Amino acid sequence: MPKYVAAIDQGTTSTRCILFDHAGEIVAVNQKEHRQIYPKPGWVEHNALEIWECTQEVVREVLAGSGTDSSDLAAVGITNQRETALVWDKATGKPVYNAIVWQDTRTDAICNELAKAGGQDRLRSKTGLPLATYFSGPKIKWVLDNVPGTRKRAEQGELLFGNMDSWIIWNLTGKHVTDVTNASRTLLMNLSTLDWDEDLLGLLGIPRTMLPEIRSSSDVYGQAKGVLGGIPVAGDLGDQQAALFGQTCFSVGEAKNTYGTGCFMLLNTGETPVQSKSGLLTTMGYKIGDQPAVYALEGSIAITGALVQWLRDNLGLIQKSSDVEDLAKSVEDNGGIYFVPAFSGLFAPYWRSDARGAIVGMTRYVNRGHIARAALEATAYQTREVLEAMEADSGVKLTALKVDGGMVFNELLMQFQADILDVPVIRPKVAETTALGAAYAAGLAVGYWKNFDELRANWGKDKQWQPQMQAQRREDLFRGWKKAVKRTLDWTE
Repeated sequence: MPKYVAAIDQGTTSTRCILFDHAGEIVAVNQKEHRQIYPKPGWVEHNALEIWECTQEVVREVLAGSGTDSSDLAAVGITNQRETALVWDKATGKPVYNAIVWQDTRTDAICNELAKAGGQDRLRSKTGLPLATYFSGPKIKWVLDNVPGTRKRAEQGELLFGNMDSWIIWNLTGKHVTDVTNASRTLLMNLSTLDWDEDLLGLLGIPRTMLPEIRSSSDVYGQAKGVLGGIPVAGDLGDQQAALFGQTCFSVGEAKNTYGTGCFMLLNTGETPVQSKSGLLTTMGYKIGDQPAVYALEGSIAITGALVQWLRDNLGLIQKSSDVEDLAKSVEDNGGIYFVPAFSGLFAPYWRSDARGAIVGMTRYVNRGHIARAALEATAYQTREVLEAMEADSGVKLTALKVDGGMVFNELLMQFQADILDVPVIRPKVAETTALGAAYAAGLAVGYWKNFDELRANWGKDKQWQPQMQAQRREDLFRGWKKAVKRTLDWTE
């Protein structure tokens, strides 16, 4: 009987391999960062070959470091940064251009052109998404329009497209597949049919032959080659849906918030898609084997943990990301300033690519500590905006928020989050719920776990934060935030 399930978590800044046991506990982990490439303002790219090298390395290291043989693994699941788009040569496996990252805003002109007829929401009824630079479809169009020779080669069936899940699975197994959650982030999949939509492909000028086959999130896609030789690759979920699954949000009305490079709140809405009127995304939650698909509402925030990295790398305010908490604790409050990190526009609930980052309310009193504190508070304010939109769309009043991701170990932020939301914030025992969700999907596909009840039994609470702030103070602070956001709009022409 195999002992573990492996998860490959291909994220925005790094790639990890984590081994989980039957109790959903972490047995071993290895992580490697990759380069962030910024060719022009607003452009963000990754080298996909470097990412594949990192993937092989973390898999090798995690097996070697834990003394595990690939025969100890029941299956491997994949989870990935969503919307990061790659086009590669079917014969050689060589990318025709760097991967264009989800934060990249170069497709602004394409999206604006498409919005001229029917507005920003013209594709929402089919895709659940607004026209925005965030999604993969316009990025594919950009490659075909701007990289010489690619359109012709794509039409001749020589090129393949995938989000990073497809790239990793293709390199592992030779199969060109994706799952419903990743496909739902392209602006090309119809939420009702769970298939690529001919009208949308025509609108964006993308040949269907480029696109991967859409499969369930829990399904055996193929056997791995190389270091994982013979192991079934059996789970595939975009990172935020994987976290929803890893947090065992299997019931309608259950929600989670992941604090990573960006911040992403998902609410399970069951087997029917709920169209948003409040600037949220209607998206796939997951699809397990032959069971009906489960939908979600999502609030996506572009910059949260990335703001802490910016304080570290661009300003040199801190040595390492974890230092931000002590620096923020060196002051009583934000000193009257707000930091709106609209580095690549604002995502939910605004969807404004014309916004740019701003620190407002500056006086001579303000010091490094206030800037650090305002940076952390920005994450909590943005989360409240998304939560209010979610409650308006779903009619469900959230009673507690399950949280995960790297920033949940920042106690100051978690307390402020509970204060500004006025609901308890709960951190689970395993905070790596993104990788755990991919492992669960893979394990279910091969019978390592039998059902949802086994997964629910694994979930345990590590810590809970209760709201402590006075109501008046909470509303005053949030009103200041809303005022600050207004100052960032209409910045780029």
